Amino acid sequence: EGGVAVLFKLCRQDAPSYLHVHALKALTSICSVEEGINELEKVDGVLCLADLLTNERNSEATRAEAAALVSQITSPHVNFTQHLSSFLENMEDIVTALINLCKDASSGEVFLLASAALANITFFDSMACEILLQLNATKILIEACRDPQRVDTPYSKDQVVTILANMAILDQCASEMIQENGVELLLEFLHEKPLPGISAEGAALERVLQKSAVTLARLSREPDITHIATSLNCIPRLIELCRSPSERNNSDSVLVACLAALRRLAVSCRQSFEESDYQQLIKPRLVDSFLLCSNMEESFV
Repeated sequence: EGGVAVLFKLCRQDAPSYLHVHALKALTSICSVEEGINELEKVDGVLCLADLLTNERNSEATRAEAAALVSQITSPHVNFTQHLSSFLENMEDIVTALINLCKDASSGEVFLLASAALANITFFDSMACEILLQLNATKILIEACRDPQRVDTPYSKDQVVTILANMAILDQCASEMIQENGVELLLEFLHEKPLPGISAEGAALERVLQKSAVTLARLSREPDITHIATSLNCIPRLIELCRSPSERNNSDSVLVACLAALRRLAVSCRQSFEESDYQQLIKPRLVDSFLLCSNMEESFV
């Protein structure tokens, strides 16, 4: 009782950076439960987080921990974040600060914290995607993926492709993806290979595969994207992911996403499909193609 208020009071003070960092870590733990988020809202915690993130005099460590707390309170897995009315009021400032943190991150950990917060926010409110487009986020995120100092794990790739998938709903995202060679990045992600078995890293790679296919499917309403995807041989890789269970670590979600992407691509480039692929993966009902592929043995590939 009152712990959230005390910790935010400390965050508002001109205290040493390490005290802000420890206070924010404690708040992130407390706000994993509904009562913690309710207390955060009562003490204008979102406004404090916006101030911490936008003040570039604060250390990178402080801003990274503020990003971690933003990620916690906006998690799609938490069903009580809709009460954060103050978040919408501060969203533009927070999103701007987070994409700048992604751009300037000195380590993979800082990038991961900032990008995870952004990914959650793009689920939280669609206006975030429009703000990100205006802030040149497509370019920033794709450039980060070329920098192993910032994007160095499947978890970071998962956050990037989540943001891109949510931004892909907007019509103007396609031209940004073309300009920044984003389809090439999606194809690189589609060639990620999850390790056999169950592991956190393998699960992250499966999400990268799934969301890359989802992003491509959403973007393929634009003929220019379809043309680029076809010229880069995205279709053979998507077919391989459907027909070869080991390539997707037997993931059903990856299979569904790849089938959906193929069907979207087939609308405007039917000629790029072998007849057998078209008859098995495109023409039937989605559920029938799914059952066909999910029952395939490697020897048939």
